[in-house]
Amino acid sequence: MDRQQEFVLRTIEERDIRFMRLWFTDVLGRLKSVGVAPAELENAFTEGIGFDGSAIEGFARVYEADTLAMPDASTFQVVSWKDSQEPGIGRMFCDITLPDGTPSPADSRHVLRRALQRADDMGFTFYTHPEIEFFLFERELDAGGHPVPLDDAGYFDHLAQGDGHDFRRAAIDMLESMGIPVEFSHHEGAPGQNEIDLRYADALSTADNIMTFRTVVREVALAQGAVASFMPKPLAGHPGSGMHTHLSLFEGDRNAFHEPGAEYQLSITGRRFVAGLLHHAREISAVTNQWVNSYKRLWGGGEAPAHVCWGHNNRSAMVRIPMYKPTKGQSSRVELRSLDSACNPYLAYAVVLAAGLKGIEEEYELPTEAEDDVWGLTDRERRALGIEPLPGSLSEAISAMEQSELVAETLGEHVFDFFLRNKREEWKAYRAQVTPYEVQNYLKQL
Repeated sequence: MDRQQEFVLRTIEERDIRFMRLWFTDVLGRLKSVGVAPAELENAFTEGIGFDGSAIEGFARVYEADTLAMPDASTFQVVSWKDSQEPGIGRMFCDITLPDGTPSPADSRHVLRRALQRADDMGFTFYTHPEIEFFLFERELDAGGHPVPLDDAGYFDHLAQGDGHDFRRAAIDMLESMGIPVEFSHHEGAPGQNEIDLRYADALSTADNIMTFRTVVREVALAQGAVASFMPKPLAGHPGSGMHTHLSLFEGDRNAFHEPGAEYQLSITGRRFVAGLLHHAREISAVTNQWVNSYKRLWGGGEAPAHVCWGHNNRSAMVRIPMYKPTKGQSSRVELRSLDSACNPYLAYAVVLAAGLKGIEEEYELPTEAEDDVWGLTDRERRALGIEPLPGSLSEAISAMEQSELVAETLGEHVFDFFLRNKREEWKAYRAQVTPYEVQNYLKQL
């Protein structure tokens, strides 16, 4: 037993933790949990917790169902839900293995670990900083079946008695009590929409933190009589929820994206990384924007990026090069704006990293910067500038992903095949629906 595991067992005893939750993520990014008594934890560290993998989305077929959840002691935290009078609950993320101890090919954490190892082999450490947007709604829908935002505020609005303000404070308190540092929080542009930004961390820690974040936000919302949603586009006519993520590569203590005197202080490594993001943008979209509803955010306005381009001060671009601290080399980074907050963060960061590394390996040339508002250009103008659109629907994104060697290699055969099958079924089910728009516009006219 290693020191981290011994620390967990000692902490559980000292703090009277009476219940442990072991967390892992299915292929679609949904959190799964199994509870164990603290007395069983020592055995779980050495032998794992067995479960039926065939019952979890994308994990295993019936005849290969035996699967083990192996707790990762480095992720241990004590959770105490607000206003709860019960003893604290411990939680740890798990790595999923097969009975012979090899990593499960369906384990999202393992997919990201594999991508990070590839970066490490090239001498890089991958850091990420997400800006996570979400909505707060009343518990009951309105008479028309639509969600009701918790407030009617706008971007950066301060509501002295606002539910959103109180909510963010409670959520941040809980996140920081769990060792998840928060950088900023504010009201976003749509009614009931909020944003909380997590601090920079290595990509695996960030992905774990995002999964914890979504759980904390939902729990705090329920405690306050509200509903939190990470649906990319819940309200027509208002901006959707993205997860703009700032990305950087480090070589030891040196930021590999920083080059003093270069345009925007961005090094050749950074430029090739951005070129990789752009070159592979369409084929990774099904992973970074995995739901039917994701494409209503991308193509619904509200500064969502719908075209493959980059810019400096251009918030219509898919990739932006921020310059908040131009003299501070460690802060050099690129901002990917297409991600939404309902993705599987492990798989999304894995394919994003793979695309950027491919750009470095193959020495991709960065195309010309998009200086204009890309949304304001005509299709002909965008074509003349060589600006491609992102997929316009999940169906288009699936078609692009199917042809991608990069995504297949990054996800592995098992996850790649399951993901495509699942998304084809989602599109098939969606395509068969008759929407309120169709009823309203066609029922009495045709």
